[in-house]
Amino acid sequence: MIRSSINERGVATITIDRPQQRNALDSAAMVAIADALHAFEGDASVRVAVICGNGGSFSAGRDLKEAGSLKQDQALNQHAAWTEVFRLLRRLRFPSVAAVEGFAVAGGFTLAMGCDFVIAERSAQFGALEMQNGFPAAVCTPILARLAGPRIGLELAMFGELVSAERLFANGLINRLADGSDGLKVVLAEFVDHIIGLNATAVRQTLETYRAAETMPLDHSLTVGMHLNQLLDASGSFKRGGAAFADRQRGRKEQDGET
Repeated sequence: MIRSSINERGVATITIDRPQQRNALDSAAMVAIADALHAFEGDASVRVAVICGNGGSFSAGRDLKEAGSLKQDQALNQHAAWTEVFRLLRRLRFPSVAAVEGFAVAGGFTLAMGCDFVIAERSAQFGALEMQNGFPAAVCTPILARLAGPRIGLELAMFGELVSAERLFANGLINRLADGSDGLKVVLAEFVDHIIGLNATAVRQTLETYRAAETMPLDHSLTVGMHLNQLLDASGSFKRGGAAFADRQRGRKEQDGET
């Protein structure tokens, strides 16, 4: 079961709610996640998307009991829905955040790494455990290849071992660590609040530029940056930014009792 919602502040949340199965992802869950992301993408009020799991765990990945019983056309549809989740995460106009406690393994690891940001409880465990069952982490591997250094990324994809949140944090694959479930809620709220506090257009432009630059030669991506600067200049963004900076400076001086 997948639950999705959007609150009045523009925080869209997807909760994987199959705690008895450690939030394993069956075909219905994969389609539901894709459907929820589609709906969020079309809602102008959304500022950030959060993906989490219920019951103390993020996700144990693909429901292998179901996977083994699918007919060929059903399996093909499942794989297409799963891949669509990551295409959607890649093109959302707002950031996505995975909030992880417990286990994020196999497809759960892929889902967490597919988000723009990851906030994790310090004792959380991750891993491309597909290799333990004799097959590669087919979708996770290209995602890791974009995120991690080549030696670390290949090890994570190939070894199929559990990896601590601490190690992933040290390798730049997790943004924030939290202590305990309550601590995770606090750190996640602070992180989301920071995103919402930023200019929504600037956030979207940063996402678009960053994603484009990842696959471009530096010289080409610098040209993209130059064109964005020219657009910002022509639209008056720099002028408005300068006026806002001056207002903040005046406010600080007044607070400090300066004239």
